[in-house]
Amino acid sequence: MYAHVVKRFFDIISSLTAIMVLSPVMLLIALLVKCTSKGPVLYVQQRVGLHNKDFAMYKFRTMAVNADKKGLLTVGENDSRITATGRVLRKTKMDELPQLFNILKGDMSVVGPRPEVRYYVNYYTAEQMKVLEVRPGLTDLASLAYINENKLLATCANPQQTYIEKIMQEKLSLNFDYIHNMSLGTDMKIIGKTLLKIIHSES
Repeated sequence: MYAHVVKRFFDIISSLTAIMVLSPVMLLIALLVKCTSKGPVLYVQQRVGLHNKDFAMYKFRTMAVNADKKGLLTVGENDSRITATGRVLRKTKMDELPQLFNILKGDMSVVGPRPEVRYYVNYYTAEQMKVLEVRPGLTDLASLAYINENKLLATCANPQQTYIEKIMQEKLSLNFDYIHNMSLGTDMKIIGKTLLKIIHSES
């Protein structure tokens, strides 16, 4: 019952509230992105969502236009594709704020497995594909465990291989831990831990 009714109700109320409260902040970010680098305010990327269906996920643009053509992974904080404003947005996770609209639309949930791009989903086993039976989220256990993923990848000789063979596998394991223990209480704990992680990263 939680996953289908209460969880969706919580998503709608929390995303609407957050959008209303944070709208001045999002407007300011939009202006900064537009004034400090060439290109659109938003970066729209196709991700794989509920029932293995693709959807357009929104972020504030933090990289130069067409940067994703040079690789899907961001490696290290000094990736030359990241803009000056983008570095701040990524550190504070404020680049993810437009996903509040994804949540309101029903593409995403506040808490749930982070949505992957199709390229990496193609590496999932039949068992791992079951992670797509729940709505993807803005934050989850894997996001907490790998909040500094780009720094970790910067130390790897082959970031792509490390991601597919190690990091992605561990993320999926954490995703299933969440799915097997989904509850409003679990979601509230993950949201609280996420906010604390973000605050701590800024200090």
